[in-house]
Amino acid sequence: MSESILIFQIIILIISAVIHEVSHGAMANYLGDPTAKYAGRLTFNPIAHIDLWGSILIPLFLLIANSPMLIGWAKPVPYNPYNLRDQKYGSALVAIAGPGSNLLIAAIFGIFLRILSAFDLASPAFSLFLGVIVLINILLAVFNLVPIPPLDGSKILYALLPDSAHRFKAVLEQQGMLLLLFFIFFLFQLIFPIVFWLYRLIVGAPLGLF
Repeated sequence: MSESILIFQIIILIISAVIHEVSHGAMANYLGDPTAKYAGRLTFNPIAHIDLWGSILIPLFLLIANSPMLIGWAKPVPYNPYNLRDQKYGSALVAIAGPGSNLLIAAIFGIFLRILSAFDLASPAFSLFLGVIVLINILLAVFNLVPIPPLDGSKILYALLPDSAHRFKAVLEQQGMLLLLFFIFFLFQLIFPIVFWLYRLIVGAPLGLF
């Protein structure tokens, strides 16, 4: 991976992760909970969203390991589910807002790339950088939909589970970080087929970035 692509990946990852978290807070605020707003988290300042594990340690490890793709996450935006107007599915809607924002970004830049490619209007370098934006946002969306705490997929899972599953939820929350680290280091490649399929669906061409 060239140095310029690596730096660009890091920049896009930071921007996309911040948009992801702000989208959570904005949805919660829309549904009646202003916690994120009062906590100063409805801001695009990346400093407000830094998470030790997701923003520093995991990306740093992937860099040292010379991983072809970087992944990470920002500090989760706080919200109070009891303030949400929809008590049943409100938390799930807040959770979906994050990955939804990333898929929207991927769709916008992917369709732009598809149009430019169809009329041969983009240089290979420009197409590459657009492809990186699409890929990172798809990767963020799919990764965050994995049903392991503290990822968004766990909140969606909780909304679908019956109330009697509270013990399962408690165990999952307690062991969430260990399960997440295990997934990242040993099972992360399982999401690649979904990521590559979505990339091809949006861009109209197979992934060939690196």
